[in-house]
Amino acid sequence: MLSSLPKDIVILVSSENAVTERRIFQGWTVSTLKSKLEPITGIPPFAQQLSYQPTESSPVHPVSVDNEDYAYVSDMGWQAGAKLIVADTRPPSLRENYTDTSQVEKYEMATEDYAKLSDSVLAWKKRNQLGRFDPANADAAENKEAQDEKEIEEKGIKVGKRCIVGDVSAGRRGEVAYIGLVEKIPQGGLWVGVKLDEPTGKNDGSIDGARFFEAGTNHGTFVKASRVTVGDFPPKSLDDEDLLEEI
Repeated sequence: MLSSLPKDIVILVSSENAVTERRIFQGWTVSTLKSKLEPITGIPPFAQQLSYQPTESSPVHPVSVDNEDYAYVSDMGWQAGAKLIVADTRPPSLRENYTDTSQVEKYEMATEDYAKLSDSVLAWKKRNQLGRFDPANADAAENKEAQDEKEIEEKGIKVGKRCIVGDVSAGRRGEVAYIGLVEKIPQGGLWVGVKLDEPTGKNDGSIDGARFFEAGTNHGTFVKASRVTVGDFPPKSLDDEDLLEEI
């Protein structure tokens, strides 16, 4: 009997405002699912047009049911790993687009290229022996990096591992995407760059034009190892509470 109970499945929810993996409960009705999708996509249920794509190379199938209050997700035959596309049927003038940065001109420079510039803030600090380039601070900086490196190693933090930033019970989930120095952060030492599941960060993996890893808008954050816990932390379910705000 237990095997016949509806189970959660993980699918990719895609809309013009968000692309994220989510666990959904197959015992939900379609109307319940749409209400769960609203805070993720920014699209109200009445304006959501759902489509299902089993694999990346498969055709897209519109989701059509007679009564969304009595049609269940388990009736749809959806499989884990598939894509659920949420389109907004409202006129463009009535939609909120939170991610469109196409009209914003920006230039991003790789970290190694920035380090080669002779007219940058970094180069100026080197010439004037300021901050971590001050010989008096050299030993302290090396000690700080060594301490950070030791903590990163002891906590098993590695690029590609799933993690939680902050409190394990209510922190922000994501994936370790970078470990190393971040010249633009004055505190110095080694930093852990995390690609967050949700847009609760402060950057996209770059700082002031220097890119350290790839992440969506507000999906990137840099934190100390003390705030990172690695482990088996899958994407949050639509039933989970919101993640903590950026500190």
